[in-house]
Amino acid sequence: MTDNTSHTTNDDASDVSAQALRLMLSRHNVSPKRLTEPGPDVAQIQALFEAAASAPDHGEITPWRFVQVPITARIQLGEAFAQALRERDAKATLEQLQSAQEKALRAPFLALAVARLGPADPDIATLERMVSLGAAVQNILLMAHAMGFGAGLTSGQTMNSIPLRELFELDPDDQAVCFINIGTVTKPKPVRPRPILSEFVSHL
Repeated sequence: MTDNTSHTTNDDASDVSAQALRLMLSRHNVSPKRLTEPGPDVAQIQALFEAAASAPDHGEITPWRFVQVPITARIQLGEAFAQALRERDAKATLEQLQSAQEKALRAPFLALAVARLGPADPDIATLERMVSLGAAVQNILLMAHAMGFGAGLTSGQTMNSIPLRELFELDPDDQAVCFINIGTVTKPKPVRPRPILSEFVSHL
């Protein structure tokens, strides 16, 4: 009798690998303007952050953290956005200020990704910490996509503004990097073209 155990296991592994690749290739950034309810529920949100926790972390210093922004805090965030715009552009119109405020109200799920760049033991380089944060964020995006949600990152000059830093009570060594927006896609669009491998892969 032929033992097919190894063959079956290899086939299963190939199927899982193919599914994982399809998931990665089909994921794309979705603007918060195209995200609506429903968003992830409590259990799904926990799974999103559990996925983040599996990111590589040299030195095990957890060089990042996430601050979830519930619906009840969106008005405060919108005011911080408007204040930040007013501080860098004293001539901002009322329409521009209102548009800045509205950005806080779009996606059902919203969280700020923060890099922790202060002293740590061991003292891991800043770039390596940012790589770890990027991996954690990507894990969240992929998990959201696997759940059937759309997700996208938003950032900009507001990340370094005093109003935002004060609202989130960031430490001097904390760096706000981007917001993670997750929800149900209202209008799908084609996945953007991916770069050709030869454009970014070479051999020593």
